[in-house]
Amino acid sequence: MSETSKLDQSLIVKKIDHTTVNIQITDNEMLMSIVGEFNKNLKELEKLTNTNVFFRGNSITCKGKESDLKDFSEAVKFLIDKYLLTNFIEKEDIILSVKKYMKPDESNVKTFKQLIKTPRKSVIARSEKQSDYIKALKENDIVLSLGPAGTGKSFLAVSVAVTLLMEKKIERVILSRPAVEAGEKLGFLPGDMKEKVDPYLRPLYDALYELFGADKIDKKIESGEIEIAPLAFMRGRTLKNSFAILDEAQNATETQIKMFLTRIGENSKLVVNGDPSQVDLINKSHSGLMKSKNILKDLDEIKIIEFDHTDVVRHPLVSKIIRAYQKKSTDDKN
Repeated sequence: MSETSKLDQSLIVKKIDHTTVNIQITDNEMLMSIVGEFNKNLKELEKLTNTNVFFRGNSITCKGKESDLKDFSEAVKFLIDKYLLTNFIEKEDIILSVKKYMKPDESNVKTFKQLIKTPRKSVIARSEKQSDYIKALKENDIVLSLGPAGTGKSFLAVSVAVTLLMEKKIERVILSRPAVEAGEKLGFLPGDMKEKVDPYLRPLYDALYELFGADKIDKKIESGEIEIAPLAFMRGRTLKNSFAILDEAQNATETQIKMFLTRIGENSKLVVNGDPSQVDLINKSHSGLMKSKNILKDLDEIKIIEFDHTDVVRHPLVSKIIRAYQKKSTDDKN
C-alpha cells in the first residue's frame, strides 16, 4: 500500500464553515503521537498557527482564520506522513510541519527523500538543504558544510558515519576538532587526551548516544572502532576504511584543514563542519574554513553545503536570533 493511500485511510478532514475545520484520525497510536503527551503537540501547533484547537476522542477541531486553518490541516498531514515513515513524532517535527517556518514553495514531503535508519530511530532530512547534505554524505568522499548551530551538520554526519560502521562498510569512525575553545589550550586541562577532548565533543557524543545507545557506543570506543582525536593528532596519518568528521572547523587554520583533507585514503570519507560566525581564535582572520571553501569550490569531487537560518530545526526563535545577529553584522560592515 502506498504512503498516499495510507494517509487517505488514516485521515478525514471536514470543513464545518470558513472558521472551523474538523480532523478525524482513525489510527489511535498515530493520533496519540500527533496529539502528544498531555496534548503538548496540539498546544504547540495551536500557538504556531494562531488557532484554537479542541481534542476529543479521535476528533480534533480547529477554529481560526481560513488561512490559519489551512496551515493547521497541512501541518497534521505532514505529521501523519512523518509518523507513517518513522513511527514517531518529535517536537522538531511540530515546528517543521508549519509552512511559515519553511522556505517558500518548498514541499513538506520532499524532505522525506533522505532517510537514515539507526538502531534507536530513523533520522529524516528536515529541510531541502539537509536532504542535499545527507545525499552528499552518502555519495561524496569529501563534504564541507557551513552554517549556524541547529542546522544538523554534526548530528547528520554522525548518523551516517556510525550507520556505515554498523553495516561494516567502514572499519572506523574518527571524531576530531581543533583544540581551541575561547583561548583555552588542552595542555592546561586535567586528564589524559580523551578526557581533555571529550568535553569539546559533547554534541557528537550526545548524537551517538541518542541514535545508537550508550552501551553500544562505549564498546565501539573501547575497541577503537570509534576514535576521539584532536586535529593535531591527525598529522602524518593515512585514513583507510574510515569516516572522519572534523567538527568546529571554523577554529582551524587553512593549513590545518588542508592537512586533515589530505589524510584521505582508500574507501574513506571526510567531513568538515563549521560555523563561520562562531570563530573562537584570538585572531579571527586565521580561520581557514571560508578560505578552504573558496579554494575547493571548483573541485567536482568535493561537495560544499551551505546552511542558513532557514535550515535551523530547533526552536523557531533560534532562527530569528541568528537572523538578527547576521543583520547586525551586515550593518556593521556597511
